[in-house]
Amino acid sequence: MSDVPLHRQFLHFSELPYSLRAMYTAALLILGMGYLFALIYLFHTYSGKDGTPMTLSYEDIVIAYTGSGKDSRLESALRGSMAAMLPREESAPIVAWVKEGAERAAFEKSVRPVLDKRCMTCHDGSNPHLVNLNGFDNVKKVTERDTGAGIFTLVRVSHIHLFGLTFVFFLVGTIFSHAYVRPVWFKCAVVVLPFVALVMDVSSWYFTKLYHPFAYVVMAGGGIMGLSFAFMWVVSMWQMWFSRTPTAVTQRSPQ
Repeated sequence: MSDVPLHRQFLHFSELPYSLRAMYTAALLILGMGYLFALIYLFHTYSGKDGTPMTLSYEDIVIAYTGSGKDSRLESALRGSMAAMLPREESAPIVAWVKEGAERAAFEKSVRPVLDKRCMTCHDGSNPHLVNLNGFDNVKKVTERDTGAGIFTLVRVSHIHLFGLTFVFFLVGTIFSHAYVRPVWFKCAVVVLPFVALVMDVSSWYFTKLYHPFAYVVMAGGGIMGLSFAFMWVVSMWQMWFSRTPTAVTQRSPQ
């Protein structure tokens, strides 16, 4: 497979005009920044749900999709991803309020002042992607037992994920197609794998609610997508600007 001749329509980066290479480079730089920020956001969203801050574990994934099974969503957040946002002396009264039945009178006295001080900047209801903690009725909804992400929440996130990442990997894969990589089967695998991993990842969100070990598939899918993106990004940038033109390209017969 390593001796497969170059396809007649294959154009290496060195054969492309500088304007196209400049556009590819700009796109890769922006997509790389976007992917990095997406990873930071995912880590912030899912890490610490098991009570261990600043780590992302199998248990964090399970809790995200199936819930803690015992605590409310509010308690899980205060002990997990939001633990660093409130000092213990301020989060403890909120947890106690939930345990004692989450009554309105106690909310106005001991809970609302803390939420107004610490949480309203982000959770005032203006962002549809964040829990609304503005007022007793909204807070009461997150004091029920944590069952993880709801089906329709997963559906909403799924279509965003599928459309968005398909576009990203289509664009990065198109740029990477100009790279000289052998064997050919390996290059094809690198292009196709992130799409397979994307289906694995999204479908396993639902399966994890039924069978917890599918959380490992979620982690594997995300890892494969990240490695594929990094490999295509680095190889494309390297061959576009820094490496020598491959011998197979310089010595092939004129078309």
